Amino acid sequence: MGCLDEGQFNVELENGVSIGCAELDVKEEESNAAIEDAVKVLLLGLGEDINREGLKKTPLRVTKALREGTRGYRQKVKDIVEGALFPEAGVDNKTGHAGGAGGLVIVRDLDLYSYCESCLLPFQVKCHVGYVPSGQRVVGLSKLSRVADIFARRLQEPQRLADEVCSALHQGIKPAGVAITLQCTHIHFPDIESVFLDSNHQGWTKVHVFSGSGVFENKNADVWADFFSLLKFRGINTEKFHFRSASDKCWCPSQSTLSAKVCSKIGPVNPVMVTAVASILKSLGEDPLRKELVGTPVRFVTWLMNFQNSNMEMKLNGFLCGGIGSLKANGEVNLNDKQVCSEMNLPFWSQCEHHLLPFHGVVHIGYLISEGFSPIGKTLLQSIVHFHGFKLQVQERLTRQIAETISALLGGDVIVVVEASHTCMISRGIEKFGSSTATIAVLGRFSTDPSSRAMFLQSIPSSATSSGGQ
Repeated sequence: MGCLDEGQFNVELENGVSIGCAELDVKEEESNAAIEDAVKVLLLGLGEDINREGLKKTPLRVTKALREGTRGYRQKVKDIVEGALFPEAGVDNKTGHAGGAGGLVIVRDLDLYSYCESCLLPFQVKCHVGYVPSGQRVVGLSKLSRVADIFARRLQEPQRLADEVCSALHQGIKPAGVAITLQCTHIHFPDIESVFLDSNHQGWTKVHVFSGSGVFENKNADVWADFFSLLKFRGINTEKFHFRSASDKCWCPSQSTLSAKVCSKIGPVNPVMVTAVASILKSLGEDPLRKELVGTPVRFVTWLMNFQNSNMEMKLNGFLCGGIGSLKANGEVNLNDKQVCSEMNLPFWSQCEHHLLPFHGVVHIGYLISEGFSPIGKTLLQSIVHFHGFKLQVQERLTRQIAETISALLGGDVIVVVEASHTCMISRGIEKFGSSTATIAVLGRFSTDPSSRAMFLQSIPSSATSSGGQ
């Protein structure tokens, strides 16, 4: 199973602090102030004005989000499990069979999230927990979710998360066995250079892992067949689950071959920013020198530099200047002769300036052109989307900027709809899994002609937002 040994894990259950983590003996107010100062260093390193209206409270908001996302370091499994164990007649020390007395109990489809220890980006988790009761003892079902959440609210990687939840429940409940399966989804954020070279970029990395104790210790045990059969009722493809070993490659995209090539092009990262990230890790109760975290500050800064405040408008103007003249007509244009053109589902990736957390989705663009004029190429529109996406942003501004840029090309009539999923909706305690946000910007005739606007909106494909669902 690869879990912590029993003696060490008992310490974990009692103290609520991961083995090897720094002692949490610094007052929370002081550590929060240290995180806020570190966030200011990161913003300055991106070339941002920390007194800009949209960024004034960003250090505070980021600190609150990180505290919420790593609250598991300050929680104790023992406090949750003790008092939630109940006697149940018919449950003895023998191993039951699924459906029989003392048989298998499963809680499915627990939505969790965690922070990836390799890159500090949040990842989503669909968790399924099962155990076989013994000793005339069952546990309140809600406690299975709460224990899983404690370990998810720490810097994690999928297999260790599964192992730690499995060990905690086995130690706390003393069942005949525990089974944990996780479906983990990690956003694969492209850098601004590679995204133009890879039109088929996959926005997600997925992995399926499982862990077992007791009667589930043997991965070929019959009880696993019972467990997976009950998962199949939910349409879950259990063939993808496997025990990960030390030889398996790290699942985090930040450690992929492509990311390594990008890092080599970027060159040395700002050491002050790297030190700031290490300070954040320590303030959260982690040990920046833990072997899994040694390279994390560099990887996080490398990723964050995709959103540095460079003169994107100048780059964009230089990129577009060759195409503006050929798109505009000379003289008067009759609005009645115009036709609606559209481009749907243009992917984008961006970074919320309020919480420094990713948001992503698709952009739908509609515009009017006169008869005889050629539509704008998809590549050009996608470039406009990417240029405005790779900044510290808010969705409303992103929508407006895309619309205004295209309007400058065409001289007027544009409608833009942005559909996005925001990581901050699941990683700040809100936990609105699967939610999405839509924003709209209208210019020219689209702002005054309801029929043209309605025609475009009705043409948007349903369920267009890429949510990275499990």
